[in-house]
Amino acid sequence: MPEEADRVEVAATPTDVTGADVFGPPPLAPAGAGAVGVGGVPGGGGSAGGLGVVGVPLLASRLAPAALPEPVLVRPRLLDRLDQGAAGPVTLVLAPAGWGKTTLLAGWARAVRAEPPPAWVTVEEGDTGERLWAYLAAALRAAAEGVPDEGPRPPVPDGPPRPDQLELLAAALAARERPVLLVLDDLHRVTDPAALTGLEFLLRHTEGRLRLVAAARTDPPLALHRWRLAGELTEVGPGELAFTPDEVADLLVAHGVPLPAAAVPRLADRTGGWPAGLRFAALALRAQADPARAVDGFAGDQPDVAGYLRDEVLAPLDPAARDVLRRSAVAAAVCADLADAVTGRPDAGQVLADLAREGGFVQQDGGSPPWYRCHPLLADLLREELDRLPADELRELHGRAAGWYAGHDRPAEALRHALAGGEWDTATELLIARWPELAPYERDRPAAPAPPEPPVEAVRRDPELALAAAAERAYTGDAEAAAGRLRTAVEHARDLPAPRRDRFRRLATAVELTLARLAGDHEEVRRAAGRLLATAAPTGPEDDPRAGAAEDADVRAVAGTALGLVALAEGELPEAAGHFSGALAAARRAGRPRTELVCASRSALLDAAHGALRSAERTAREALAMPPSEGWSSRLDCGYAYLALALVAWDRDEPAEAAANLTLAGPATAEPGGAALAALCRAGLLATGGEPAAALRALAAARETAPGPELVAWLVADEAQLRAAVGDLEGARALLADAGAGMTDVTTPDPSPSVGPGPADRPAAGAGPTGREPDGARGGGQAALDVALARVRLGGGDARAAGRALPDWTGPDADAWPLPVRLAAGLLDAVLTGAAGDDRGAGRILEQVLDLAEPEGYRRVFTRAEPRVRDLLAAHLDAGTAHWATVSDLVRGADERRADERRADESPGRPAGPERTLDEPLTERELTILRYLQSILSNVEIAGELSLSVNTVKTHVRNIYRKLDATRRREAVRRARELRLI
Repeated sequence: MPEEADRVEVAATPTDVTGADVFGPPPLAPAGAGAVGVGGVPGGGGSAGGLGVVGVPLLASRLAPAALPEPVLVRPRLLDRLDQGAAGPVTLVLAPAGWGKTTLLAGWARAVRAEPPPAWVTVEEGDTGERLWAYLAAALRAAAEGVPDEGPRPPVPDGPPRPDQLELLAAALAARERPVLLVLDDLHRVTDPAALTGLEFLLRHTEGRLRLVAAARTDPPLALHRWRLAGELTEVGPGELAFTPDEVADLLVAHGVPLPAAAVPRLADRTGGWPAGLRFAALALRAQADPARAVDGFAGDQPDVAGYLRDEVLAPLDPAARDVLRRSAVAAAVCADLADAVTGRPDAGQVLADLAREGGFVQQDGGSPPWYRCHPLLADLLREELDRLPADELRELHGRAAGWYAGHDRPAEALRHALAGGEWDTATELLIARWPELAPYERDRPAAPAPPEPPVEAVRRDPELALAAAAERAYTGDAEAAAGRLRTAVEHARDLPAPRRDRFRRLATAVELTLARLAGDHEEVRRAAGRLLATAAPTGPEDDPRAGAAEDADVRAVAGTALGLVALAEGELPEAAGHFSGALAAARRAGRPRTELVCASRSALLDAAHGALRSAERTAREALAMPPSEGWSSRLDCGYAYLALALVAWDRDEPAEAAANLTLAGPATAEPGGAALAALCRAGLLATGGEPAAALRALAAARETAPGPELVAWLVADEAQLRAAVGDLEGARALLADAGAGMTDVTTPDPSPSVGPGPADRPAAGAGPTGREPDGARGGGQAALDVALARVRLGGGDARAAGRALPDWTGPDADAWPLPVRLAAGLLDAVLTGAAGDDRGAGRILEQVLDLAEPEGYRRVFTRAEPRVRDLLAAHLDAGTAHWATVSDLVRGADERRADERRADESPGRPAGPERTLDEPLTERELTILRYLQSILSNVEIAGELSLSVNTVKTHVRNIYRKLDATRRREAVRRARELRLI
């Protein structure tokens, strides 16, 4: 028996309906509780059930928003997204089953405050065009009647409309003052494009008065490309529908699940944010005594989850597509070529691409070629189905995967599949030939089931096989299993002949090095690396093709990389740079692309931190172009390369580029060294964007966890200078004093300051005038602190004390400092020297700074410096410089930045700038020529540069003189600088 809300009442409707009858109100039937007629309001109770033109009964439940599942969780960000989308013609919520589409639309439809309220239609399987239009007619009439003051009711036909009826309806809707919101749920159930032709026509021709909000599992038969190209289509997909960790926590609280906060991100990752999966998880965890422990056991092969996935996700798929998914699940992620190889189907890649387009359960990484992987819970289910295949067939799949990975420089994956497929000789060969590439460098590697342990007979015959099994487990992070397999290998290797025993020792030491790294034991890493470096290259018998040593380059590459990672984690940047540089060269000689990527990405970051911007940019881009960067296997290494590019862009004063690369650097910013360097860049971007408080918080937080004294010093220096810039001079001084800045400064400050305060630049930069004390052997960190102290003192108006605090940036010890420290030191030296009245000395210092800065493309240290630096640069153009084009560009950049700052600070009625003091402003052409007047070029040469006639240039020069009230070039340039025109 149908539910009360689903009751229908049948009314007699004439079968010979004329055009006038179609546009008139339909006849009403006797009242029925909860029923709805074609002209009734859903759920209104006062209208009766009815029939369409051909007597189609209508269900009230299809004309009202679906009931919300309890407990209801409101997600404001998604409701806001729908509000924004409903301002345009079409909003499409597109995702597979279980992603909360209906729940979202129902919650939004109930919450929206629009008049009239949204019209709702749920599409069902088998709806013909005639039946669908009967429901659309009822919904549109109900919406129209909800606002009586809109005038006559629109002429809504009950069945599929004729063209003339559509035009009349479109005209009536377009004449309405308030738009009609139409919600169509499960629109993918419409398979006949003709059924939506009339609706598409109305959306295009009602001048925005009909707006569609639809939910579907696949693209509906609408010409979405038209609205997409016009920017009028709002699309909400699985990426937005997925629960964030905060929303997961809210859902668990609503379900009464006491899950510790630390376990919430694990559950979010395990479910991929899939709403249905999270509800299943909440129900399952609520019954557990230890929910936190149960999170790791929640999988896609659990009965409720598996049943839903089979019925709603896999069952609708074509059998061939389902087979491709199941067989591809033998690998954690696949590209088209690998999928073709594993499945034996030439179209497997296209099948995956089509599934990924729908999103939700098959995702792609956006690379070229793209790599695909299944949703974690679906992958669990597919692997469970895979295990049901006959043993021979499953071994063949693993063998195909092993062969593909081995041929595409992915030895770790090849080893795992060789072991899983029982190809013992292949596994041993992979260890011996590719052992340097079996060291794990990713922090979070995808979980992979452990292959079966090799049989004892095979290990007794070939102890390297157990070593291969140990290396495979170590690569996945299973240290306990790896240690057990290593012990087994050592026990069976006691009787090996000497040459083979030496080779075995080297391979075993490499596994020990990996286990030390997994344990985070830095001292043991150093010891194991030393033992590896000490292994001699063994030579084996001629009849054993596997015998023989890896080249010396392999040993140096692996050991050097391990030592570099340890040094970087401890914040010892120069030591790390040395290790990575040597390991990178060795990896290139040995032809080890995976090790090369690890070293190149870190070397790029360390180059950027030290100031070698060109080298950093080149190495980072080379790293990102390496084949191992494809897929999900090297996100951490790519993150380091992007972080290097972010620092390069920041020092070149390209904040938008820096921010974009910093976003892509995500994985690297979670590691100690990377986090500190990322904080320096992020804080600078925040401060530049007008958020100094957020910048200070970022620096303070990073300072608490930064490894090594040098990184801490850089963070302190930046924080102190930013504090001084916002007026907290006492806080800046205290911070620097606690960090040991100015330890050699023992003289008292001059009571009469000679230079006024100026805005702070990037931390870790500064310099000293000619009367400073020798710097000795202080490193870059101490120099950064002293430079920051000098800038804080100068900002406080004490130039003499600032000079005493500065280290010697021109001495031999300064060669080891990061280049940004030297550059800012030199600039501050030039400012103090100029302020003391030595303009020529200031010019000489400025030229030295430019000699250092120009080859690397530095800009920010100049454009974000004190205003006096801009004036020094402008004066330097008159005095003559080998860097005229660079200096001119820097002056323009500083002026543009300050002009932007003035415009942001000025009220609407305030004059826009000093150029307003001219009675007659300069034209664009005159401003261009005025900039050339700063140089030593003659009028003839300026004309040649601008492709103008000499007489034209002379005319512009006369106009410039007249407007600036000047009689000669030098006077005009000086006047223009006073007005900040150049």
